Amino acid sequence: MPKERYGSVKGAILIRKKAIRMRSVNLRSNKSTVFFIKMLSFIKKIIAIILLTSILPFLCLISIVIRFTSKGPFIFKQKRAGKGKKPFFIYKIRTMVIDADNLKQNIYHLNQSDGPVFKIRNDPRYTKVGKFLSHTGLDEITQLVNIIKGEMDFVGPRPLPVEEAEKISNKFAKRFSILPGMTSPWIIKGAHSLSFNQWMNLDLQYVKYKSLLYDISIFFNTLKIIILLIIKKVNNGR
Repeated sequence: MPKERYGSVKGAILIRKKAIRMRSVNLRSNKSTVFFIKMLSFIKKIIAIILLTSILPFLCLISIVIRFTSKGPFIFKQKRAGKGKKPFFIYKIRTMVIDADNLKQNIYHLNQSDGPVFKIRNDPRYTKVGKFLSHTGLDEITQLVNIIKGEMDFVGPRPLPVEEAEKISNKFAKRFSILPGMTSPWIIKGAHSLSFNQWMNLDLQYVKYKSLLYDISIFFNTLKIIILLIIKKVNNGR
C-alpha cells in the first residue's frame, strides 16, 4: 500500500475513533443531565407537598372567611396554557364573584394591559377579601397542587388563559418551552406596572438564563414582596 494512502486511511480511522469517543461522552453527559432534571423535579414536588401540608390550617381559615363573605366555591379552576401550550387546570383561591367570566365583557373597556391579555389592577369583580388575597399574591398558593401534579414549577413564565395564549405572537413562543411558574421575573420587576412587551421579554430572558440559583433568587424575592405587601395592606386597613 502506498505510504500516502496508508496515512490517509490511518487518519480516517483516528477521526472515526475520536468521533465515537465524543458521542459516548455526550451520551453520558445527556444521561446525567436528564437524571439531574428528574431528581430536581422530584425534590420540588416533595417541597410542594410539605408546604401545602404546613399551610392547611391557613387554607381552612381562608376557606371559612370566603364562604361567609361571598357565594361560591373556595377554589377557582381555570384552563391555562402550560408547557408547549398544553392546557391544564390551574388552582387559585377564588377572589371574584361567581359569575366573573360572564361579567368580563361588560368591563373589557377597563382593561389595563396594552397586549392581548386582560388585566385590571382594581377589578370591580373582586369580593370583599378577594382584592386583598389577589394583591398580596396569597390566592396563588394553591398552585402548589399544580406543582405536585407536574403541571407547574415554583418559578417560570406565568400561565395565561388558553384563549389569551393563542393570541401571543410567535416571537414570544419560547416562553411556552418550559413549565409555567407560581412566580416569575415579571412579578418581582413590577408586574402590572410593566408593559406587555416588557413582560414577554422578561419571560424570554428568564428562559435563556434559567438556572437553579436564579430560581432561588426569584422565589425569595417574591416572598419578600408578599410579606411587604401584607404588612402594607394590614397597616392601611384594607
